[in-house]
Amino acid sequence: MTGTTTIILGIDPGTNIMGYGLIKTGEKDPVLIDFGCVEMQKFNNYYEKLRCIFDRTLQLVDEYKPVALAIESQFYGNNVQSMLKLGRAQGAAISAALYRSVPVFEYAPRKIKQSITGYGNASKEQIAALLQKLMKFDTLPDRLDATDGLAVAVCHFYQQGKNKSVGKYKGWDDYIRKNPGRIS
Repeated sequence: MTGTTTIILGIDPGTNIMGYGLIKTGEKDPVLIDFGCVEMQKFNNYYEKLRCIFDRTLQLVDEYKPVALAIESQFYGNNVQSMLKLGRAQGAAISAALYRSVPVFEYAPRKIKQSITGYGNASKEQIAALLQKLMKFDTLPDRLDATDGLAVAVCHFYQQGKNKSVGKYKGWDDYIRKNPGRIS
C-alpha cells in the first residue's frame, strides 16, 4: 500500500475503556500518529458511556479524517450480558464513523493477533511489544487497551488488498444491506 497517504483509525471497543490508534499509511510501513484510551469508569450511567464512545470516536474522525475505521469484532463467550454491552459499545463507535461516512471494517480478535504477531493466541503483552518495535515508540502505555486499538489499525493496513469488500460500509443503507441478519 504505497503511494497515497491515508489515515486509519483502529478501535478496541469497551464500556469501561476504549482503546484507539491512528496510523498514517502510504509508505512501506505504517507510521504512528497517536494512540490512547478513553476511560469511562467515572460514568455511573451505562448510556452515558455509550454517548462518550460515540462523542470521542466522532472527535477522532473529525480531527484526523481517517479513510477507514477498523474495529475489533465481538468474540463469543459464555457471558451474554458482557457480549451485549460490548456489542453496544462497538455499535456506538461504528455509528460515529458512519455518521461521517467513514467506511467500517471489522476484524476478529484472532485475526488481529495473527496479523501483528503471526500467532492467533498472542497475549496483549506480546502484541504491545511487537507494536512498540514496529511503530517505534519509547514507552508502553499504562493500559494495553491503547496498543490493542493500534493493533486493529495496523491489522487493517496489512489486510489491504485482501477481500476489500468485506466489512466496508458506505453508510447506513449499505450496512443494512450487507448485514440483514443483524437488523430486526
